[in-house]
Amino acid sequence: MKIALLGYGKMGMAVEEVALQRRHEIVCRVSNDITDYDLTGADVAIDFSIPDSAFENISLCLKLGIPVISGTTGWLKKYDDIVSICLEQNGAFIYASNFSLGVNIFFEINRKLAAIIGGQEQYKARIKEIHHTEKLDAPSGTAITLAQDIIRHSTYENWSSGEDVSEKAIRVSSERIKDVKGTHTVEYTSEVDAIRINHEAFSRKGFALGAVVAAEWLQGKTGVFSMRDVLNIG
Repeated sequence: MKIALLGYGKMGMAVEEVALQRRHEIVCRVSNDITDYDLTGADVAIDFSIPDSAFENISLCLKLGIPVISGTTGWLKKYDDIVSICLEQNGAFIYASNFSLGVNIFFEINRKLAAIIGGQEQYKARIKEIHHTEKLDAPSGTAITLAQDIIRHSTYENWSSGEDVSEKAIRVSSERIKDVKGTHTVEYTSEVDAIRINHEAFSRKGFALGAVVAAEWLQGKTGVFSMRDVLNIG
């Protein structure tokens, strides 16, 4: 594949390393205004830009007929607009808050655990995420996905990052510590015990590999997909 990298920070560089190892070619590295770059010839764009640039980057690529893999978080208020553009252009798009295989297995475990505990009112759900100090958005997209999945499979109605959380809300807390790649914990606590599931990333390679695998899978397809489609989970 010929890949355009949208965002050439640490994640973009990690994607480049994995892509080259898998014998793909990088044809464009976008590090600022996307309109300054020639995307001609790209088979796919992999987006790990910043939240303020993501919508413009993704929409432009879709309008140019370039399939897009996006792992940028913090822009999802415009997600439905991107879906509309993708369908109008008969394009191909995958967004994931986290492309790691391990995290997507973690998501599935979280869904099943939420369905099991959902009717047990004595347990209170809480999510905690820890990332490196360079991560701009909080809570992380992964933590929000975890919360949304719990809500879909339980009696919880929303989530909150505040200190005072209602009985029908899931508390999501964030912490920023230097060099932490990403840790997510889902905890259910009662008066007598606690149940926890946890995922810890040791490096960015897992995220990068998942994004490249998703790009490979997307070739020749049209529509809006998720990592559950890529990995045939659920």
